[in-house]
Amino acid sequence: MIKVAVATLGCKVNQYESAGILEALLKEEFSIVPFTAEADCYIINTCTVTGRADYQSRQLIRRASRRNPEASIIVTGCYAQVAPHEIACLPGVTVVAGNAEKEKIPAILREMVNGKKRTLVGNIRQVREVSRLPVTRFSGHTRAFLKIQDGCNSFCSFCIVPFARGRSRSLPEGEVMDRIAMLSRSGHREVVLTGIHLGAYGQDLNPPANLLHILRNVEEQRIVERLRLSSLEPTEITDEMISLMKDAEIICRHLHIPLQSGDDKILSLMGRSYDTASFRRLLEKIWHAIPDIAIGTDVMVGHPGEGENEFKNTVRLLEELPLAYLHVFPYSERPGTRAARLPGRVGQAEKKRRVEILKELGKQKRDTFAERFKEKKLPVLIETEKDSTGFMRGFSDNYIPVVITGGNSSLANQIVYVIPDHVQDGKLFGKLYGRKEYRQ
Repeated sequence: MIKVAVATLGCKVNQYESAGILEALLKEEFSIVPFTAEADCYIINTCTVTGRADYQSRQLIRRASRRNPEASIIVTGCYAQVAPHEIACLPGVTVVAGNAEKEKIPAILREMVNGKKRTLVGNIRQVREVSRLPVTRFSGHTRAFLKIQDGCNSFCSFCIVPFARGRSRSLPEGEVMDRIAMLSRSGHREVVLTGIHLGAYGQDLNPPANLLHILRNVEEQRIVERLRLSSLEPTEITDEMISLMKDAEIICRHLHIPLQSGDDKILSLMGRSYDTASFRRLLEKIWHAIPDIAIGTDVMVGHPGEGENEFKNTVRLLEELPLAYLHVFPYSERPGTRAARLPGRVGQAEKKRRVEILKELGKQKRDTFAERFKEKKLPVLIETEKDSTGFMRGFSDNYIPVVITGGNSSLANQIVYVIPDHVQDGKLFGKLYGRKEYRQ
């Protein structure tokens, strides 16, 4: 049997697509081995959202080539899409496959002859249908990702993703519901709806569909125990969505809403479609309706034009908002984007300083949010059997990591109630209170 190893970098969409590739390979009786093992073929699903992601992709390619110099290496994903010739020149690379070609990888693997080099990267901007590569289960995971949307039409100044993923396109609503039900039947208690621009879901379909309708249907039909949303843009969270989440039993009390900058000048340079005042009003509206909701955000430091005053405005806004967590990252110049042509560059040392300031603030936010739930009964999806510390771990519906002091391995992949008694490093520690009953 041909031994194949797969490595994935980047977002939940990439992880979903890698799972689809693995499932297709297993159906054709390829042998799947860890990426750290010697394989006949290595598949590397790359990311290109930052320069560091490009570097990590190249590292994985070199690592695979050293592990087995005779192996075939297939490189796919966003880095492969935007820089195919750069990747094709790397030692050991046999095939470069673009994002639209991912679902053909099992066929490519079958047809590879004598390590002949090939570059299979089409024009992603002309792709109008979302990939149908199915995933029936995420082996070893309690939470399953489901990609229902791909591509982005926004073209923010700093972002390479529209060039790597193409235009926004969506999975038809009936297929979305069928796949949620299928993942639930496979034993997944929680499904995470994901996409490159999730809030744009359905706008390309005929007739148009929308995310709110899917949420309503899942809540009414109860086809899975928990449904979680990945990132949504501030302008795409409507009063109707907030009202639905307020009374929901299935939809998790958790939203990830990218801010990117807390300064209006920088938001304008970024090409974002909101200002800080509207962002603040939105979050206040959500918190008023759903007081225990976890809201996390992305924030970028060092975008061209961000001076010390602009950075201080970001810090001030984040300090004032009771966010549950922050994802902080430095601006990374991406060739071909508008930001790459802007003046006012920020040095690497200064970007690093700003990242550290916001990461420390993020730690404080995590602890403060978690502290609110001490001595409160929380529903927790247990994700693992007992680890080396003897504890079981999971996540609450409002996305707090929880460590259970007690319980046994039979609780893995169960939703239970936990009453936490203390907080450490943003995690809640507590005792098992009982299992949560699921009413279909």
